[in-house]
Amino acid sequence: MTDDAAIQARIDSTRPHTARIWNYWTGGKDHYPVDQAAGDQIRALHPGIGEYALADRRFLGRAVRHLAAEAGVRQFLDVGTGLPSADNTHEVAQRIRPDARIVYVDNDPLVLVHARALLTGTPEGRTDYLDADLREPEAILEQAARTLDLSEPVALMLLGVVIFVEDGEESYGVVRRLMAGLPSGSHLVLSHTITSPRMPEVDEAVAFWNENGTPRLTQRTPDQVARYFDGLELLDPGVVSCNRWRPDEEDLGAPAEVAMYGGVGRKG
Repeated sequence: MTDDAAIQARIDSTRPHTARIWNYWTGGKDHYPVDQAAGDQIRALHPGIGEYALADRRFLGRAVRHLAAEAGVRQFLDVGTGLPSADNTHEVAQRIRPDARIVYVDNDPLVLVHARALLTGTPEGRTDYLDADLREPEAILEQAARTLDLSEPVALMLLGVVIFVEDGEESYGVVRRLMAGLPSGSHLVLSHTITSPRMPEVDEAVAFWNENGTPRLTQRTPDQVARYFDGLELLDPGVVSCNRWRPDEEDLGAPAEVAMYGGVGRKG
């Protein structure tokens, strides 16, 4: 069996999957009817869920723009890439720094199929894709070093991915181990679904997802999300609702808060 055939064989189109539902909510076309049906059921439980997906995507763009344009970062390690969409990490970074290097990491077979076909970078820069699991940080760093210079600052992008590590201490440990392999001047960009008494409908939607979809996800409180940045210098405005992290004018009409929190921290 060829590598491509082996990857295709891993794709399960009979059960909804988070990457494909996220793609559906953000207007993409890389999903199956089962994903659309589950996405519609979740949206019925929580009508604002599509806003979270868009807020997270726009947060990614603003964070990458800041790091490439103002912080001088030209290397990005994007773990838990998800399906390609508009303004992927390499597109945002290489518009500002054509020589930027980006490594995408995911273990979802459908993501890998589309990443190979769609995620192409500038001639001056480099873009690579790894089939690897977040729970194996040392293996990720070892493979990423084939493309990235790990003696120079790297932006570690963990957008909506540590939610899939159920054990809290394990999830904090994975982030610490990844950051430990990156030099001073590197940054952590992280977003996470929260649980809050102000948003009970989110808990209901997550409970539905965990009974019907794959993989399971874990919510954490805003304070628990902030713990991922322990030991780092948090950039203003700290860990906040993603649509409130340095919003552009187009973001000002968004809801006051979404249940997706994010932040950016610098390693000293």
